[in-house]
Amino acid sequence: MSSHFPQRAAWLALIFLTIVWALNWTIMKVALDYSGPFAFSALRYAVGTLVLFGLLAFRPAQLRPSPWWPTIVIGLTQIAAFQTFAQLALVTGGAGKTALLSYTLPFWVVPLAWWWLHEKPGWLRWICIAVAAVGLVCVISPWQRVGDLLSLLLALASGLVWAVGTVISKRVFEQHPDVTPLQLTAWTMLIGTTVLVILGLMIPERPIHWTTSYILAIAYSGFLSSSIGWALWALVVQRLPANVSGLTSLAVPVAGVLFAWGLLHERPSLAEWIGIALIAAALLALNFSERGDTNSRIVNRGNPTAP
Repeated sequence: MSSHFPQRAAWLALIFLTIVWALNWTIMKVALDYSGPFAFSALRYAVGTLVLFGLLAFRPAQLRPSPWWPTIVIGLTQIAAFQTFAQLALVTGGAGKTALLSYTLPFWVVPLAWWWLHEKPGWLRWICIAVAAVGLVCVISPWQRVGDLLSLLLALASGLVWAVGTVISKRVFEQHPDVTPLQLTAWTMLIGTTVLVILGLMIPERPIHWTTSYILAIAYSGFLSSSIGWALWALVVQRLPANVSGLTSLAVPVAGVLFAWGLLHERPSLAEWIGIALIAAALLALNFSERGDTNSRIVNRGNPTAP
């Protein structure tokens, strides 16, 4: 039972993370009625950073910085560059579906993890990746207008830099087993937030309209989506293969479409329903394949003659 616990915890974290991040897309739509996107990003990540270091204060041993060079790179890519590219894509494209292209993350992670971490996907994972790719195309529906070329390239770039940060995070956990997800997330977020605050101060936007809805949006995005969310993502990356954690991130846009349907009455099209079904099937197959791999490793560990 203890052999299954780390992965089980990662899958439970992923379920919670999917709900939090998917709902955050709806929260952001509300928040951007009251301020510009860069001011909102700076504020939510500032709140998230304070929350993470507040949690670390209860664990003084983990307050020491994680390894500096990879931490800086992760902070600049996974936090600062990811948010900047995603926000610029929304600003230049003006289409909500443009942001979904950020979830091309798994299709960048697979070659990067293969190259840097030597995680070669098996045939079943390749099938899952292919099915999920078709599903994501259906959800995004590129035959409809989703933004201009610049916004599309920026959104794709956000997925790429997120993938780079994910793979480097995985390497940190492999090379430094004493580094915890909370510790790595806090220090990378401090670096990324510093950049986002500078951008928020430099880029001219309309004044912030402080309302109860806006403050609640910052509280949700800062506490749950930015701090707890990224810490849980680090836990998922630590305990699952990088190409698996990347692929499972596709659950977020699926849940986001469903939340938009339930809360904003944005009814999914037939293509979106097909895409949701394909992604769900790929994730379900991936889940069973991971359980099978885990069981196989446990059996082989108990059999010294096993190859």
